[in-house]
Amino acid sequence: MKIDAWTFDVGAVEDHVEAVASRVEQSWDSGADIVLFPEYSWAALPGCKDVREMAAMFWSTLVPQLRQRLARSGKMVVLGTAPCVVDGELRNRAPILVNGELFVQDKLFLTPWETQFTGGKALQLIEFAGLRIAVIICLDIEIPELSVLLRGQSVDLILVPSATETVLGSERITRCASARAVELGCAVMVSPLVGKCTADLVDDNLGRLACYLPSQAAFRTVERRVESDLHVAEFHCLKS
Repeated sequence: MKIDAWTFDVGAVEDHVEAVASRVEQSWDSGADIVLFPEYSWAALPGCKDVREMAAMFWSTLVPQLRQRLARSGKMVVLGTAPCVVDGELRNRAPILVNGELFVQDKLFLTPWETQFTGGKALQLIEFAGLRIAVIICLDIEIPELSVLLRGQSVDLILVPSATETVLGSERITRCASARAVELGCAVMVSPLVGKCTADLVDDNLGRLACYLPSQAAFRTVERRVESDLHVAEFHCLKS
């Protein structure tokens, strides 16, 4: 199983669909089975006057475009996260394409500044290529209760879209991601948002791409902890 995790420079693009889709295709064409993008990759869409308008534009207009373009058998992509209105409430939701089929995962636990949002209700496991995969969004990877919830469920891989403003925030995500790999005996990949913009939801962003494997005998001869440099801008990819 080959996985590409990308940073996304939220302040560097206007055509988000092309910026994301072309990199997904590049990764798939280069042999990746799964591609991961950061939290809030879709939080600075041009022409939207507020978060709810952004949510409507993304889910009604951009998601159908992405599904049509990225409907590829035997491939999976986590398209970061975007605001989504559910029963009148805003959720921080990850769109996930698996063989062209759309799945979603909501962020369950919210940071103090996500005051406009409501936390999600459930964590799901997605079956892909014989693996059981969880998408755990940013702060959620820091919550021990989710590790307890996943214990005994044979999770093989955790994908973590994240968005952090400080080195300490990035460190919390990566250290907890490494802990989940040890606790659950699974692989964990982290993809951070980077760049500067003037959007309401994101402003200055930085982080490290990372891959963690379990500290078990089967992984004795491979690198079990891979972290990139601290990225503050541009598009970077970690292949695992």
